Amino acid sequence: MRCQNVLQFCQKLVRKQPLMPRKEYGIPRGHLNTSNLVALGVGNTLGAGIYILVGGVAKHIAGPAIVVCFLVAALSSVLSGLCYAEFGARVPRSGSAYLYSYVTVGELCAYITGWNLILSLVIAVASVARAWSYTFDSLIGNHISQGLQETFSPHMPSFLAAYPDFVVLGLVLLMTGALVLGARESALVTKVFTGLNLLVLGFIILSGFIKGDLHNWQLMEQDYNLTAPGPSGTYSLGPLGSGGFVPFGFDGILQGAATCFYAFVGFEDIATKGEEAQNPQRSIPLSIMISIFICFLAYFGVSVSLTLMVPYYQIDPESPLPQALLHVGWAPAGHVVAVGTLCALARSLLGVMFFIPQLIYTMAKDGLLFQGLAQTHAHTRTPIVATLVSGNLAGIMALLFEFSDLVVLVSVGTLLAYSLLALSVLVIRYQPDRNLSKSEKTRENIGMKHQRGNSNILKTLCDPMNTSPSQKSGWIVYRCALLLVPLLTALSLVLAQWPRRVFSGDPVCTTVAVLLLVLIAGVTVTIWRQPQGPTPPPFKVPALPVLPLLSIFVNVHLMMQMTTRTWAQFGVWNAIGLAIYFGYGIRHSSAGTTDPQPPASDSQTLDNNIPGDESS
Repeated sequence: MRCQNVLQFCQKLVRKQPLMPRKEYGIPRGHLNTSNLVALGVGNTLGAGIYILVGGVAKHIAGPAIVVCFLVAALSSVLSGLCYAEFGARVPRSGSAYLYSYVTVGELCAYITGWNLILSLVIAVASVARAWSYTFDSLIGNHISQGLQETFSPHMPSFLAAYPDFVVLGLVLLMTGALVLGARESALVTKVFTGLNLLVLGFIILSGFIKGDLHNWQLMEQDYNLTAPGPSGTYSLGPLGSGGFVPFGFDGILQGAATCFYAFVGFEDIATKGEEAQNPQRSIPLSIMISIFICFLAYFGVSVSLTLMVPYYQIDPESPLPQALLHVGWAPAGHVVAVGTLCALARSLLGVMFFIPQLIYTMAKDGLLFQGLAQTHAHTRTPIVATLVSGNLAGIMALLFEFSDLVVLVSVGTLLAYSLLALSVLVIRYQPDRNLSKSEKTRENIGMKHQRGNSNILKTLCDPMNTSPSQKSGWIVYRCALLLVPLLTALSLVLAQWPRRVFSGDPVCTTVAVLLLVLIAGVTVTIWRQPQGPTPPPFKVPALPVLPLLSIFVNVHLMMQMTTRTWAQFGVWNAIGLAIYFGYGIRHSSAGTTDPQPPASDSQTLDNNIPGDESS
């Protein structure tokens, strides 16, 4: 009996949600073309990351090598973007990494994905609002921050911001009120603000090529001595690094890339527009890739321009671009850029705030969060409780925490969610073909004429004769994929903590790294030898299973660059989330309306073939 209870509990953790179409809330179907989706993705992505983050990373983490940080972050985003693109094409309806995980790898994975997406999006709202306040305050001469610092700084704990920013709180609450009243995104407004945003950034890039000095990428110790002598007349570089293009070394590039990943958060919103997109099988993958490419060009150009105009250690981290133009003697242009920055940040803020209530509402309707969060307004049909809760939480975070602390939490939460999405892509491609858009009651014959015996385990794992997947091969992939997660995490940890010992030939570290690589390669080959679904998706991630695994490894390796303080904050958030799931969600889940069924044999017909499926 005890073993049966344990089995039923484990089956609950991996039960899946059928992909049932949900009602649309008065939104015309198929009205967004590729250009609309690109404008949406670029508008939601080009925000605080380019106007504020670039200054802090360049000054304190990477120096001029921030351009390399954005390149690494962009490559990681491309890998995740390809995974989003496949699901966006497979499922031409509104969705997210939470939904994709739920219909693929099961409930617990989906809950962790959704819970961390909520964290990332709420803190993204707080960080963008904080960036808006920095820019506005800089435009009026820093009077607000000076007054608040004099009043509150002596009384603020060390783990909070230097002062509570009431301007930010008012801004977020104002936006929340607009959403509660039923404000909607406009494709025309999105295009206008995105165009204005790109014009401002183009001017900044052009300014850097005109007024920049290549010497700022080649700073030596004597440059610091001449510009910033200490009390004794000399200057020790200390926290300023070692000069040159990479003053903080390779570790600075990796840490900067992990932080810069925040700058690309937003492109995934394109995948949530599946029901509103024209020809989503083509437009969603294309829009995601174009958006990431445009954003990378903008980040690369602005970071080059900024570090050429101003020595990295003199950059103002709170208002880097206007102050850079002031530094080169273009003060009027700095004011114009500040106004453009405010518009771009406001657009980015509203775009992110639209998505959070939808995610909370969906999880509450699925029973994983409290049912009250699914309450909608009688007239506007907006998820009013979810909007109020997310808006107030974001306002409090923006009020009390520094921008830099918020950014790293966004990055770590998003990287985890993207890793779980890549895992979902890896699993779903090797499952028996099924139409995800139909009711779970629709059954199909998996058509396996070749029955494999259990006597030869190696043949079962690596049988090249099968051309169609069976439930058994699907189980093999599922288990191998779950095994790869701790193996990739362990390898990332070894390479992040002891890189010099690994590559210098230390017998212990090198042996551990090689052993992990051999195990990862063996499990990957096992997955590769399994048959894929007979019906290819409209868009598919290339080089399966290598590319999703590479995405997981890169994401986890970037997560390993975070500080202990960040991991402590992240751990507290997930502890709260798991307490809610095991205390409430696991018992109220809409996927648990029937008793768990034991896995079927290969000859049976079934919709889902991942362990713990509960078809009704």
